[in-house]
Amino acid sequence: MFESAELGHTIDKERYDKEVPELRHKLLEAQYELVKKADFPVVMIIAGVDGAGKGETVNLLNEWMDPRHLATNAIRPLGEEPSGRPQMWRFWRALPPKGHIALFVGSWYSIPLVERVHGDMKRGEFDERVEEIKHFEHMLADEGTLVLKFWLHLSKNGQKKRFKELSKKKKTAWRVSDTDWKHLAMYKQFQTVSEHLLRETSTAEAPWHVVEGADERYRNLTIGNQILRALRARLDQKAKPVAPVRAPSRIEAIDGVTILDRLDLEKKVESKDKYNDELAELQGRLNLLSRRRKFEDISVVSVFEGSDAAGKGGAIRRVTQALDARKYDVIPIAAPTDEEKSRPYLWRFWRSLPQRGRIAIFDRSWYGRVLVERVENFCSEPDWMRAYGEINDFEEQLFKNRMVVVKCWLQITKDEQLRRFKEREQTPYKEHKITDDDWRNREKWDAYKVAVNEMIDRTSTEWAPWTLVEANDKYFARLKVLRTLADAIERVL
Repeated sequence: MFESAELGHTIDKERYDKEVPELRHKLLEAQYELVKKADFPVVMIIAGVDGAGKGETVNLLNEWMDPRHLATNAIRPLGEEPSGRPQMWRFWRALPPKGHIALFVGSWYSIPLVERVHGDMKRGEFDERVEEIKHFEHMLADEGTLVLKFWLHLSKNGQKKRFKELSKKKKTAWRVSDTDWKHLAMYKQFQTVSEHLLRETSTAEAPWHVVEGADERYRNLTIGNQILRALRARLDQKAKPVAPVRAPSRIEAIDGVTILDRLDLEKKVESKDKYNDELAELQGRLNLLSRRRKFEDISVVSVFEGSDAAGKGGAIRRVTQALDARKYDVIPIAAPTDEEKSRPYLWRFWRSLPQRGRIAIFDRSWYGRVLVERVENFCSEPDWMRAYGEINDFEEQLFKNRMVVVKCWLQITKDEQLRRFKEREQTPYKEHKITDDDWRNREKWDAYKVAVNEMIDRTSTEWAPWTLVEANDKYFARLKVLRTLADAIERVL
């Protein structure tokens, strides 16, 4: 894979000095057009062999382009995120909005590469991480991101020569560490793993560009021109490609029976006294679980979805009443802001993930993509169809990072919803709970029913199963939610 990057490419100074001014001018023009149009974001990765010029390339791009619209992220290859969040959390937070460029030196490739070379990661785990990376970059591309990946290469002799040159000069000797010399001795291992990594992750939507790094002028012109070509090709694109026609998204039950139809919505608590007794018991149990020492080693993500007026707010309040206010955050999800719309839809949820020893309670969630956005045609069918896999990948990463994922769907009948809507309209302190959107959504009850059933089918996994809550009786629903949450935390502890 690296043969063409060991040919001794060079550019003479006269040619370099002649081409650079025009290249810089065109790069700035393209960048400002990107900012003005704000149609898509750009993610650039600068990776490669130690000493091949990664740092110099980053400095050069900040010089040649407007740094106000180019964010540089030098993220160290730490193992586990110190806060206890998944490793990808750092990178999700750094994703740029539309019209901007994010430059990564130290990326999602760094940890698996180094750990595999040093033998800290087995082949199976490494291949699994490679697949996760491919899914992530595929998702970025599907969301409109232009992904540019550059691998700066040196031969072993070239790397050794580079280290010696830097070490001789007092002002650059600090750039060559003991670790660099150690990695030079492991050059063959790094090359073998790097070739496999690049080959597996060089895809149609996010290909690797391998650049010889020995000659600074050649490296600079090659990378600058490739960035310009990619930006111009995307900016000059007349229209977005038409999504291919897909097969029907689901198998329709010919008898019309769905998962929701099988719920016994007549379930109820015998009396208010029994409810109060069980409520106190379950809240006490949840409180004690959250105070265990081992709870500091995990975190909890609790998702509440359901029909309008199904009682999500009431159930959430009974959960928070049981907890120390310093241990949880309730995250209400409304329509996305302009800032959120400018990034992949999962971005705003990654930002809200809890650290160790905390609980994040989502009042509605990332499932909006396959519910309201699907039903209201806020996104295309290919977009919400691919979201099932993206959501499953997301939740699996949470699970692997010792996050307990608890998802509750609260369901009521259409008649019960109508009763609650009217009650809200007639009760002054509940008027704010009923809006025109609620009445409009009610007219699409059947469409939402189809979407909910498919959501449950496709996203109820062994690591993050759905719990369906019969919610016609609010007391029954609240107790089931508390019991589900306590059971899930207790199983892990």
